Amino acid sequence: MANSVIEFRQVNKSFDETKVLDEIDFEIEAGKFYTLLGPSGCGKTTILRLIAGFADATSGDILFEGQKINELPANERQVNTVFQDYALFPHLNVFENVAFGLEIRKISKTEIKTAVNEALKLVHLSDYGNREISELSGGQQQRVAIARAIVNEPKVLLLDEPLSALDHKLRKEMQGELRDLQRRLGITFIFVTHDQEEALAMSDQIFVMNAGKILQSGSPVDIYDEPINHFVADFIGESNIVPGKMQRDYVVNFDGQDFSCVDAGMKPNEAVEVVIRPEDLDIVAVDTGQVNVTVDTQLFRGVDYQISAHDKMNNEWKINSIHKTSVGQIVGLAFEPEDIHIMRYHETEDDFDARLETYE
Repeated sequence: MANSVIEFRQVNKSFDETKVLDEIDFEIEAGKFYTLLGPSGCGKTTILRLIAGFADATSGDILFEGQKINELPANERQVNTVFQDYALFPHLNVFENVAFGLEIRKISKTEIKTAVNEALKLVHLSDYGNREISELSGGQQQRVAIARAIVNEPKVLLLDEPLSALDHKLRKEMQGELRDLQRRLGITFIFVTHDQEEALAMSDQIFVMNAGKILQSGSPVDIYDEPINHFVADFIGESNIVPGKMQRDYVVNFDGQDFSCVDAGMKPNEAVEVVIRPEDLDIVAVDTGQVNVTVDTQLFRGVDYQISAHDKMNNEWKINSIHKTSVGQIVGLAFEPEDIHIMRYHETEDDFDARLETYE
């Protein structure tokens, strides 16, 4: 990657006998918003700590703009971190918190004032310089932590679940503000979260992690529309995942019948998993449905109904629909060939990419 700012090459990290990162390989391009997404304990925060210099890799190389930085002290790396708890100094006011790093570097008072005021302006806190930290809301404290990080003009900003302590409404607002800030600054953001919706809304690129491995990487649309395996499909949004058999290229069998699809490259009669998103299913009359299901539950969510049902093979189906049904009712489900995504068992991302290239 010509514009690579950070690169991991076969990086492993173990604590005693426990491996927390397993052969991590990736490249981070300058000026984009990246998200490390996965459940608690999958290794995403450990990756941030390795980039920041707060931990050492057990093996493998970490490069910054092409130069190996494994042995480079944290204070010499051109990155800054915003922590989950913000780590603000309660005895310093807002201005002093933001200025702290610049004062350590012996920057002149005039330059510090200019830089701090500009950083506070960027996070919409221009009038808050004299406020005490205890007087701020959670969202305002988060902005101060970001201002303190960006005032040092890092090439990479690391964000370790910085929105997790905020209420739902404020968290949504801050997602938009963070994304807008990244675009205005033009620096690389690496964001850690376990919230799938948050990752999809904010990122240019997502790395989906589990058990110390990166399972899949790609744009939010790629990850959502083309999950590589059961974990990714189930973790990223809601999915209907039913067993099937690939009859031949572009034809898959599930629910006891054949369907046209857009996938190819599997073996004839290979066992596969079929993924269809709940929002891609239309409720139709039984005699026109491609699959008929019996409604088990129905919840009204304001914008639609969340319906669960089962088919004749006892596969569970989730449907998001504006059409109201009733428990026990048999309804038809309609979908298009492009709504069907086929996953092979135990396929790696490299295998998936190779198969995709062959049939494009």
